Amino acid sequence: MRTIFLADAHLAWPHDHNYQQLLNFLHDLEGNTETLFILGDLFDFWLGFPSQPFRQYDAVLDGLLALKRSGCRLVYFEGNHDFHLGAVFREKLAAEIHTGPAIRMVQGRRLFLCHGDQINRADRGYQLLRLLLRNRLTAAAVNHFPPALALKIKERLQRNSRASYQVKTRRWNYRDLIRSFAWTACEQGCEGLVTGHFHLELCERLPGSRFEILSLGDWMERLTYGEMVAGQLLLKTYRPS
Repeated sequence: MRTIFLADAHLAWPHDHNYQQLLNFLHDLEGNTETLFILGDLFDFWLGFPSQPFRQYDAVLDGLLALKRSGCRLVYFEGNHDFHLGAVFREKLAAEIHTGPAIRMVQGRRLFLCHGDQINRADRGYQLLRLLLRNRLTAAAVNHFPPALALKIKERLQRNSRASYQVKTRRWNYRDLIRSFAWTACEQGCEGLVTGHFHLELCERLPGSRFEILSLGDWMERLTYGEMVAGQLLLKTYRPS
């Protein structure tokens, strides 16, 4: 049975290529996958309203439900575009939800799993925004937000994300940030780090150790994902049959 890691699809609309390929991928995983770890930003925006106003994602939710019914465990790490996941993921999909990083045993190895948006502590502007959006008061207030306000939040986050991405990639070396953080995870007794967020493809070992780093790239253009095979982390590209 397979162990799959996926992040940063930033799904927007059903007619988009990456959306259609994700539906194919989820179908391909049915019946042969033990656990699907979603490491954040599967959606370009998701906030867990009780009314579920984001109907453009219904096909993905149906695909995840079919995968769940085939015997696959769903583990979802909230990202910076999808958080306060709500009843759809807790109840309908019975997903295990993490609001932050977690250490888990996977195929006998101790892995540090995270979306990755907390790795760069020097990005203080984002860390403040995260604190404002992800606290318990905001989570409780979601039940009282009108969906129209959610769309405004969505547009604001998308504008800020697009405007800041190139600036941040010039300011910080993401490879070095991930490698430095990996040493921290290694010191905590972990044997591997799996992260999303940076849209960076990276699969390597820390020098002089068995510690493996897997940065998942993205499912926007490159359709990359991770898989653990016999205890080894691999970076793969989806090529539909």
